[in-house]
Amino acid sequence: MTTKLNNRTNKQTNSYDFRRLEEKWRPRWRDADLYHTGDDPTKPNIYILDFFPYPSGDGLSVGHCRNYIPTCVSARFHRMRGYNVLHPMGWDAFGLPAENYAIAHGIHPAETTRRFADNYRRQMELVECSYDWSREINSTDPAYYRWTQWFFLLLFRRGLAYRAPGSQWWCPHCRTILANEQVGDGRCWRCDSIVTRKELEQWYFRITDYAERLLADLDNVDWPQRIVDMQRNWIGRSLGAEVVFVIGEDPVPVFTTRPDTLYGVTFLALAPEHPLVERLTTPDCATAVAAYTVAARRMSDIERQATSREKTGVFTGAFATHPLTGAAVPVWVADYVLAGYGSGAIMGVPGHDARDFAFARRYGLPVTEVVVENHSDGKPRTNGSDHWSITGDQSPATDDHMESAREDPGIVVNSGQFNGLPSDVAAGRIAAELAARGQGGPRVAYRFRDWLISRQRYWGAPIPIVHCSECGAVPVPEDELPLLLPDIDNFTPPGDGRSPLARAEAWVNTSCPQCGGPARRETDTMDGFACSSWYFLRFPSPNETGRPFDPEAVRAWLPVDIYVGGAEHAIMHLLYARFWTKVIYDAGMIDFIEPFTQLRNQGMLLSPIDGQKMSKSKGNVITPDEVAAQYGTDVLRAYILFLGPFDANALWDNRGIVGVQRFIERYWKLAQEAIAHPKARETFDTAFERERHKLIRRVTGDMAKFRFNTAVAALMEYVNGLYAARERPIGGSQWREAIRTLTLLLAPIAPFVTEEVWHEVLGQPESVHQAGWPEYDETLAADGIITVVVQVNGKLRDKFQTTNDVEDDALREVALANEKVKMAVNNRPIREVIVVRGRLVNVVTG
Repeated sequence: MTTKLNNRTNKQTNSYDFRRLEEKWRPRWRDADLYHTGDDPTKPNIYILDFFPYPSGDGLSVGHCRNYIPTCVSARFHRMRGYNVLHPMGWDAFGLPAENYAIAHGIHPAETTRRFADNYRRQMELVECSYDWSREINSTDPAYYRWTQWFFLLLFRRGLAYRAPGSQWWCPHCRTILANEQVGDGRCWRCDSIVTRKELEQWYFRITDYAERLLADLDNVDWPQRIVDMQRNWIGRSLGAEVVFVIGEDPVPVFTTRPDTLYGVTFLALAPEHPLVERLTTPDCATAVAAYTVAARRMSDIERQATSREKTGVFTGAFATHPLTGAAVPVWVADYVLAGYGSGAIMGVPGHDARDFAFARRYGLPVTEVVVENHSDGKPRTNGSDHWSITGDQSPATDDHMESAREDPGIVVNSGQFNGLPSDVAAGRIAAELAARGQGGPRVAYRFRDWLISRQRYWGAPIPIVHCSECGAVPVPEDELPLLLPDIDNFTPPGDGRSPLARAEAWVNTSCPQCGGPARRETDTMDGFACSSWYFLRFPSPNETGRPFDPEAVRAWLPVDIYVGGAEHAIMHLLYARFWTKVIYDAGMIDFIEPFTQLRNQGMLLSPIDGQKMSKSKGNVITPDEVAAQYGTDVLRAYILFLGPFDANALWDNRGIVGVQRFIERYWKLAQEAIAHPKARETFDTAFERERHKLIRRVTGDMAKFRFNTAVAALMEYVNGLYAARERPIGGSQWREAIRTLTLLLAPIAPFVTEEVWHEVLGQPESVHQAGWPEYDETLAADGIITVVVQVNGKLRDKFQTTNDVEDDALREVALANEKVKMAVNNRPIREVIVVRGRLVNVVTG
């Protein structure tokens, strides 16, 4: 519905006064509910969403505006193009920062959360983000986290939520367990403290059950390649074999990507945390092993795996049985083996692994060469020794003359019946032999682990589980949700691995929902990422009470069309949200498998003070409040967009914002002059009209592709061109159409000044933000025609004509579709397509 504002004043004010314009239009837009989500069934829908922000006490800096303003511009652009736009905002407000602030200042986190969210909302309204605030949600609202708890129970019922003991990352400052994804370089992602390990029983989600789907479905999203690569690398799919060694009565499975080297195993290494270490260690080695294990546990995983650090270990006195040869293999404890990766045990193959080689040389362990180089003459070559066998079944020969590990594949030797086979063939056959003997077989392994979701903190969604001595872990009945956080005064974690909730005895002690006997509530709360793993499903129907979302509303709006936020969440929020979406799909609740169709990552805005990311602790923050007070919201918005490519880092420059201020003022002045003083002689200027159509085409394309900096640059160039054209005999109607077009194109960027021009200069009754986006004529918008040469491997194959502004990708497509090119390529693999803009396309095969 178009809203008529009818707000023309009787007297035109010629000077540009941004304060007057903002004071005039803000309340009128609010009263008109200008940004209400459209519901016209004749229009297409588009869902544009920012990452769920955590409202901190620091408020927003202009750096935050690098994603909030562009998404606002995109939402306005699509509204004007005839879309129903869903552009909501809410708060991911549970978590450590709010709780830590509450502890430090003696304020309940519920109060600080409300205060911080109010301030974020005020600042977003200051920069005129076009959110539909009627859909605002908050993860700390019981009406919201009721459904976070409901989804926990959904995962629990489907066998995807479980409790297990283990050695976990512990932040001594935050006093809570962290997931693997929340530890970087041995430090806590929140406070940057060095983390340690702690033995605790925790709750997990079986995200690894979805590993293959999480990998495969990355092919179906329009995401930056670096984010796709980060997720693939984090999931870390490896194809290899499981090898089961036996120590006494205990099987010890090991995963290897090189089963072809199995005959080269000369030791087995366990992580210091491995549960078998204490039991298998012989009495004469117990003291040394215990001391080594204690020392290793004090180091972070990063320290233990540092390539520059010498590999250390200690012998346990025990021996494992080799699954194929039956040989006794000494068992060591080594700190470069991590309990959190694989089974916490590795097979030591010093002849073909650099770390194992260094370890073996340090402790005088045998080095056996079982893979040799296959030279062009067809004869295998060793790495510095002739002690190998390519025929027969003799045992592997020890090679003490190797100077380094040979890690490349080759021809297998010293490996019994597998001698003479290429590495890849031998690997498959050895894996099959292990499977036939029941001692392993082909396996796929993943680097990532199940998602640890327990947090020993107060400010989070309570886990809806009751522990009963008779029934075990029992879910809270759904009709008792939400399980509310108790109101307590002491939020300080005790530091012993328990949550502050453990002190709320009246809340903790309850009855078992299953047998009615005495029971205790789970006192850990959920990781905040649980709340943000489904919030995008809530916005289409934020007031739904009987279910987490309205299925019809979700079908109308989801998946999210454009999702915008920082790349730092590539292996946390983005991965978790994809996992939850697939679980919800499997439960039959939604009809899509990926939550975010298109992902955009904004670049960082650096402070001019020190060239670093803006941070209150560094004292280098520039706030939108101070910039808007000096230059106005329109100038702030236009400058944020003009700084550079959306996904590139940029440096704030006060000189640059002055240039943008001058542009806005020139537009304001030009609009009034052009309409107030029409030319006496009506002359139609074709070149003038062509420039208008070219501008529409350029800005439309730039807006659609998030190239806001070049869109602003095009508008600046057009304003300069209009000033230069003032002396030409151009008719008043043409000038009016030029100003009208300019105003419409500028409206998503500078909403206040364009609304004023639209009403007071152009005399339009409805809001410019509800007007239609201007159309362009392809013929008039076309640039000059060029001839492009097409080559295959440097030889001319054809030519074609196109406009000189055509994109490189389009030139590639035309060249590859050319029949003469297809004949010349002749189904050979294409190595590269080289484009020289405006001149040629060279298709390189090979």
